[in-house]
Amino acid sequence: MDNTVVDLETLQALYENRAQDDEMESIKKHMKSSKDKEDAKPLDKPEQFLFQLCQIPNFSERVFCILFQSTFHECITSILRKIEILQRVCKTLQTGKCVLQVLGLVLAFGNFMNGGNRSRGQADGFTLDILPKLKDVKSSDNSQSLLSYIVAYYLRHFDEDAGRETCVYPLPEPQDLFQASQMKFEDFQRDLRKLRKDLNACSAETEKVCKLSSEENLQPFKDKMDEFLSQAKTELETQEKQLADTQKIFLELSVSFSVKPKAGEKEVSPNTFFSIWHEFSTDFKDQWKKQNKLMLQERVKMAEDCFKQAREKASYNVKPKHATGIKAKLGQKM
Repeated sequence: MDNTVVDLETLQALYENRAQDDEMESIKKHMKSSKDKEDAKPLDKPEQFLFQLCQIPNFSERVFCILFQSTFHECITSILRKIEILQRVCKTLQTGKCVLQVLGLVLAFGNFMNGGNRSRGQADGFTLDILPKLKDVKSSDNSQSLLSYIVAYYLRHFDEDAGRETCVYPLPEPQDLFQASQMKFEDFQRDLRKLRKDLNACSAETEKVCKLSSEENLQPFKDKMDEFLSQAKTELETQEKQLADTQKIFLELSVSFSVKPKAGEKEVSPNTFFSIWHEFSTDFKDQWKKQNKLMLQERVKMAEDCFKQAREKASYNVKPKHATGIKAKLGQKM
């Protein structure tokens, strides 16, 4: 159980190259037939090595359990990290104040532009597929897009830190949205099912080793594996529940945004939903960076102008006024 003696990579190689039942049968048969013969050929080194491995009590079962223990945490952590990204993005889109403000501006400016149209100028909402198209709506002089105007308006009226290093991006990060769009609940469920299957197999192999091992060969394998199996079972159950909760949150979110499944989908997939947001967030962040840079330049220029005015004011010299009246002349004579 000490991986510093035999590292896991070597242990994996030993497990994969262990003697199979038919190979072991042939080796034992050869040894038995040549036992009493003087001219018998000895086993080659590979066969000797396989035979020596076979002498370790329950070698195959022990190594399977040790290898599974080493990979379980990595697998469960990978699933957890992905689900946490999914949960974070869903929560931000559902309840994020800044997200609601941005969507409110999109609706307000859209209604204003359609003000002359009774059927479209007083909308209560819009479908998400409009968001990636905002960059294509240009002003009459083609100098800016509707998206760049919305971003600039948001920064000047809703973000007190605009133009400063402390300014926080109001939407989920494009990278998080891209990762979320690549996830599939079926993949999570498949991975957790495999972990559950392997955990059950590990539990069965541990029980077999403990049953067949002598007292001197039982520890520390038994205590360490019992502790691991108990912890792994709890972690797996927690992760299965978290996945079910996350899927429920996502489906509620897609309903709240009125997103419908694509043809061939039973339910809205993360790809269908988050791909739209990824494209919009990428475009929004490009404009957000540009507008922040412009506002930072404005702040710097204002600071320079204030400093210049203060320096000019400090350089004024006020000359004392010399008295020239009769009183002053009499004072000089005295």
